[in-house]
Amino acid sequence: MADDFTERYRELLAGSYDCVDRIVLNAYYLLGHSPGGFRVWWRRWHGDSDADLDDAHLMRLPGRFARRVRAWAKANSVPVMECRAGERKHQIAEEYLAGRSVGAGVFLILVARARATVWKVKRSAAGAIGNLEKKTEYVNHYSFHIMDPAWGHLVVKMSGHPPFGAQVILNGHEYVACAAQAAGIGFIKEGNCFTYITDPRGLAQIAETLSQDAAIGRLGQACDRWIYSACLCFGLDLADQQASGFRYAYSVFQAEYSRNLIFASGARMDRVFGTVADRTRSRLDVPALRTLFGVKKRPAGTAEPSLKLAVVIERPAYDLTLFKVHFGLLTLKGYTKGERVLRFEAIVHNAKTLKTGRGLEKFPDIVARLAGMAGRFCAMLDCVDTGFIPDGTLDELPLPAQIGAVRTGGIDLGKPRMRAALAAALALAIAPGGFTVADFAAKVRDLTGQPGYTIRNAAYDLRKLRGKHLADKPGRTRRYHISPGAARIISALLTLREQVIAPLLAGVADPRIRRTPRHWTGIDRHYQALRLEMMALFADIGIACG
Repeated sequence: MADDFTERYRELLAGSYDCVDRIVLNAYYLLGHSPGGFRVWWRRWHGDSDADLDDAHLMRLPGRFARRVRAWAKANSVPVMECRAGERKHQIAEEYLAGRSVGAGVFLILVARARATVWKVKRSAAGAIGNLEKKTEYVNHYSFHIMDPAWGHLVVKMSGHPPFGAQVILNGHEYVACAAQAAGIGFIKEGNCFTYITDPRGLAQIAETLSQDAAIGRLGQACDRWIYSACLCFGLDLADQQASGFRYAYSVFQAEYSRNLIFASGARMDRVFGTVADRTRSRLDVPALRTLFGVKKRPAGTAEPSLKLAVVIERPAYDLTLFKVHFGLLTLKGYTKGERVLRFEAIVHNAKTLKTGRGLEKFPDIVARLAGMAGRFCAMLDCVDTGFIPDGTLDELPLPAQIGAVRTGGIDLGKPRMRAALAAALALAIAPGGFTVADFAAKVRDLTGQPGYTIRNAAYDLRKLRGKHLADKPGRTRRYHISPGAARIISALLTLREQVIAPLLAGVADPRIRRTPRHWTGIDRHYQALRLEMMALFADIGIACG
């Protein structure tokens, strides 16, 4: 789906594609998460008896799970590695895969501690079960790294304690790579992105299948193919699984959706994204924008530094700019990937925040929401980057307006509070799902540092913006939205006031030609030329400077 940003730079692109990226599914046994359900499952497993349901027998299960895992791994020459807190398990697996060819199945097992559900049984003096208490404790988790013929490298992370909660981690790029190879589409894949595609339209069609309803079945089949026979079997063998009726259900926990723009020139991509990031970060109040300085040339075909670990790397392989905006459990990111790929990502860290439902059958709805977020992010970046002021806007802004039967005041750009309100509206323009009056008030307080700006002040200022069609509140909702056209106008107004008029007047007021800086940018040269011309213009029309 095209957006304003993609359309603006289409001539510089060699191709583009949208793709579901990282997918994290929760695998859970529904009966195992309530006291009555857990007791029912135990009785099914033990011949309709819960005589052995006690802490001692429950603690034997994770021990047996660990012994079976290590015995199987030793018999099949699969390494088992203990991991410390903070280590990136996926990076360990990628380093293990480098230079190795592995077949389908489990090729590596990593062990680390994490929080999981643990049941405690309280019995009376007579031996009757008085209470089943569910606790959350740090226990060993086993990450089974698996090579799947359809999904490539996937991970099943499972607790050794009943009810054997698990997470399945897949990657859409791995799926697209396997499907493209089967379809005969040539490509070059560097890390987690495609940098060269012989048939961009064909690969985009394959990637699109992960956004359709059929993706539900593909995900379910991939999970079922391995979770019972390669992971759960160490806690419950296949006969025990069948006897106890143990069956996982799946829900979406995290998901990522990326829009990937492949530039014909890596150097031109750097210039484009660097310019956009510099112009928009102040207007959007972006809290995280970091550039890692290394050598100027981006080496093709080499592994790039991790976005999380890059902070502590002293000499990364190349410059990397990360543009990140957080909205609670939602994140929007823009960054360069590989040598020539510019990627925009929409990430949901917990799918409950989207309010679409989290069951696996809701996966297409979640992807559709993320795709909309990514497209809106790109469009709003372009709107904020390139502003536009229609004819007559500057004359109409100070005049009163009408919202239904309510008369509203005009917008005076000379007042700091009104400029702060416009800046806050622009900063919240990319918020997924819009923003509330409370969000707006908090943003204005954050920008101005004045705690006296109340929700009543925010509602009044938003009413002014609505009167000038710079903000919308559709229907009976309480959330406000900034349209792309309004974002362009607000961006242009703020830029004109803060970065054109104010510095020019300050420069013209001092007619002395001071020593120029050693390193001049293009903007510095433009300001100097405008300053000299404005001084001549003021002299001709009779405006005193000083």
